[in-house]
Amino acid sequence: MKTITPYQTIGIIGGGQLARMMSFSAKAMGYKVAVLDPEPNCPAGQVSDIEITAAYNDMEAIKKLASISDVITYEFENIDYEALKWLEENTYLPQGSNVLKVSQHRYLEKKTISDMGIRVAEFCLIDSAEALKKNITYPSVLKTTTLGYDGKGQIVLRSEADLPRALEQAANYECILEKFVPFTKEVSVIVARSTTGETAVFPVSENIHVNNILHQSIVPARISPKVEQEAIDYAQKIANNLNAIGLLAIEMFVVDESIVINEIAPRPHNSGHYTIDACVTSQFEQHVRAVCGLPLGATTLHTPVVMVNILGDHLDKQNMSNLAPYIPLLPNGKLHLYGKAEARDKRKMGHINLLGDINESLKAAAAQPHFADNSYR
Repeated sequence: MKTITPYQTIGIIGGGQLARMMSFSAKAMGYKVAVLDPEPNCPAGQVSDIEITAAYNDMEAIKKLASISDVITYEFENIDYEALKWLEENTYLPQGSNVLKVSQHRYLEKKTISDMGIRVAEFCLIDSAEALKKNITYPSVLKTTTLGYDGKGQIVLRSEADLPRALEQAANYECILEKFVPFTKEVSVIVARSTTGETAVFPVSENIHVNNILHQSIVPARISPKVEQEAIDYAQKIANNLNAIGLLAIEMFVVDESIVINEIAPRPHNSGHYTIDACVTSQFEQHVRAVCGLPLGATTLHTPVVMVNILGDHLDKQNMSNLAPYIPLLPNGKLHLYGKAEARDKRKMGHINLLGDINESLKAAAAQPHFADNSYR
């Protein structure tokens, strides 16, 4: 373990919105930031000191990033594992590769958490269409074991009518079949664990998804104290058992006043964007603190908050400069845009944090014209 001090350089693999917001926090704390991403002028590249435009598995680019960085972190899971192994062996990668390896593969992820004695959805590995036919139950969810996020690679099987598409996916990709969990709410917990072993937990977020993409996060979550404590306890147990460094986000289901773990992500998380305006320390500053070996910040919630995602669906794709409808006119609204030039359906373009009374914030969000599209809801 070592401490990375201001004026040193943080290298980030991935240049999307998470890296962008991480960069804002890092630069505010006095660090320089280098970003590696395949897309020129990526969201994080716009605000970083050094932008390397190359594929994530480009070893020359990886080595260049390592040569100019004092510590390296990453903003998402779907990056090259072999490149991370090289970084782990040849430079300072406090998060390591083990947690990423677990979170990159849904079967390994479920098995690892289940082996901790923590409840997950019933699951089995599907390596062929025949295996799916033998194990199919309704309702269930078929997911590719790798490279899936925001609903990609996921097929909900409610009846035999959904089977043909699922059989095609099972024939072409390794999958995991999960028995459908009859949840009453979806929640998440983000826990930070420093290189020193210090941990800190952010308030539990209640999450509402539309078309498998996060639509709103509500904090504090509208759950009982018992469920809240169980969620926090499980998050800390998973982070400690995995020896996670940095942030670990754990998505969970609430079922009959108990917690069932869904997925983990070893990075800042969409459901933690509320922390930018509503907590003493944002999730992005906390991640920087954790990987740099600094004391963790307080996670106290200043105020109730509703975070609302802005997708490409909500924007005028022909006139991206026309953002007037998306600038919150309410005094409790905080707008965060990600610097993406092209608006595509289902693409995350920004978010709004509505601070204060939750019921009033939910009403205000529902009244915004850009969230009134029934096809999206």
